[in-house]
Amino acid sequence: MQLVTVRIDGATQAGRVVGEGDDREVVLLDAPDVRAVLEAGPVTSGEVGVAEQGSGALPLRDADLAPLIPAPDKIVCVGLNYRDHAAETDSALPAAPIYFAKYRRALTGPYDPVVLPAPDVSTKADWEVELAVVIGRPVRNARADEALDAIAGFTVLNDVSVRDWQFRTSQFLAGKTFEKSTPLGPTLVTTDEIGDGTGLEVSCNIDGVTKQSSNTDQLIFKPAELVADLSTIMTLDPGDVIATGTPGGVGQARDPQEWLAPGMVMRTTIEGIGSTENRCIIA
Repeated sequence: MQLVTVRIDGATQAGRVVGEGDDREVVLLDAPDVRAVLEAGPVTSGEVGVAEQGSGALPLRDADLAPLIPAPDKIVCVGLNYRDHAAETDSALPAAPIYFAKYRRALTGPYDPVVLPAPDVSTKADWEVELAVVIGRPVRNARADEALDAIAGFTVLNDVSVRDWQFRTSQFLAGKTFEKSTPLGPTLVTTDEIGDGTGLEVSCNIDGVTKQSSNTDQLIFKPAELVADLSTIMTLDPGDVIATGTPGGVGQARDPQEWLAPGMVMRTTIEGIGSTENRCIIA
């Protein structure tokens, strides 16, 4: 099953995607967003715990998609979690997951502009395709099997990173949560359709040129491992997002280094989920 959050008349509403190819439609649900759908109960075997909103439906191609989870309680990100990314940065493989956070105002829709910092703030914004886990039910102190059961599904995230701010101290936060910098979507694809998040091709291209191309089999810590580990620290709640890390090919590791600039179009794709496509602007 695939779920989306759409914008309609200045508000958001959850929807379920039905159909195939260009004929796909969004069936509107009686919930303001996908987080509310998950909070209403488990999403399993094509069933959701909220009602469809009468006969409300619209073509997916015409839908104005909001960030999949507009206001998650938590956005937890994982650093240095791909073997090929560790290799390109000459870094040792981490012994434990490296966590940092984003905040909800960092999120933007899957087809919205990505807002870069003003040139006097930074010119070193970088791309980072990431598979994002979306939590489907509360989970605490989970075993591996319980952790996988707590995952509602997966979506696409690009962890656009302002590198000079990221590395001005030992803490990454400052470079990771600039407002409207992080596309999230387009859909939540549930685990019964996509599996455990392994074996998926991931890529990011800029103005049609592929910069990152890898597979989630390169992940050091797999999605269920991350959920189990994080649930030892805190309760994970429905709609929480875990960005699982980026593969090799980032701009900072290139010679010469490459950076995002206004007017560039960033397309971020994960097999079985779809793509976000975002033009870079300065607001």
